[in-house]
Amino acid sequence: MSDCIFCKIANGEIPSATLYEDEDFRVILDLGPANKGHALVLPKQHYANLYEIPDELAGKAMVLAKKIITRMRDVLGCDGYNVVQNNGEAAGQTVFHFHIHLIPRSVGDNAGITWTPGELTEEDKQEILEKFSMD
Repeated sequence: MSDCIFCKIANGEIPSATLYEDEDFRVILDLGPANKGHALVLPKQHYANLYEIPDELAGKAMVLAKKIITRMRDVLGCDGYNVVQNNGEAAGQTVFHFHIHLIPRSVGDNAGITWTPGELTEEDKQEILEKFSMD
């Protein structure tokens, strides 16, 4: 997609702090990090979200995310990692090019990804189970 900023970054048209690159992906440091070392996994081809990316490439993205956070944990000495992937504006997606956020976490860093836990009601459970099928 010619006007997609992440396409331009992933394909080297816009400079970035690149941690890793292969034929399918570029991993960069986020310019607006939640914490030091916050990185993004960007496919070089344009897919708006997880619904559009081919299964094989989605799998490769997760394997790559694992490799990056495993190495970055050693580099940063962080206590943990959030691996975040948003789909759609309602879910917090602001750039409509599939990407995975890799956010290093340390105890007390206040960069939380939180929500107030609700309750799975019997009615909601039954409705979902009756409608859900992987066929």
